[in-house]
Amino acid sequence: MQRRQGRVNAGLLLLLYQISQVGLQNIPSVTLGVLVLNVFLFLNPLKPLSEVCISVNEGFHKRDWLRLLLSPVHHADDWHLYYNMVSMLWKGIMLERKLGSTWFAYIIAVFSVLVGVVYVALEYLLVKILDDPSYEMNCAVGFSGVLFALKVLNNYYNPGRVSSVLGFRIPSKYACWVELVAIHLISPG
Repeated sequence: MQRRQGRVNAGLLLLLYQISQVGLQNIPSVTLGVLVLNVFLFLNPLKPLSEVCISVNEGFHKRDWLRLLLSPVHHADDWHLYYNMVSMLWKGIMLERKLGSTWFAYIIAVFSVLVGVVYVALEYLLVKILDDPSYEMNCAVGFSGVLFALKVLNNYYNPGRVSSVLGFRIPSKYACWVELVAIHLISPG
C-alpha cells in the first residue's frame, strides 16, 4: 500500500486542471477546504498508508480510532485522489450551495467518521457470517465512502435523475448502492 515515489502525478495534475477550469472563485469554501486538505495530505501524508488505513484489525481490535479520521483523507495513489476529488468537486458545489457551508461542513465531518465505522462493522459481519478472518485485514483509505454518502444525499435533494453504472441506466436513487457493491467486488478496500 505504499505510494511510488519519484514519478509524475498525472492524476494530481489533471485534478488541478479541473479545479482551474471551474475557477477557485466558483468553489464554495468547505468544498475547497476538503479538496485542499486531501491534496495536501496526498503530498505530505501524516503517516504511511498502512498506518492510517481502517480495518477491523487496526480500528476495532487494536482500538486505533484515529484511523477513523485519517483514512478518508489519505489516498493510495494520484488517480485514486483524482477520481475522489473530482467527484467531491461536483457534489460539493451542488450540495454546499443547497445546504450552506456550516451544515455541509458538519455533514462532511459526520460522514467521514461514520463511513469508517460502517466499513469496520460490515467487514466484522463478513468475518462472522462467512467465517473468514481475512476480512479483518482488509484495510481501506480514501474519500469514496463519504462520496457515496454525499451521492445519496444529493439524490434526496435532486430526485428523479438517471445514472449510468457499468453501461446500465439505473435510477440515481439506486445507482449509489449498485456502484458501492460493484466497486467493492472489483477493488476491495
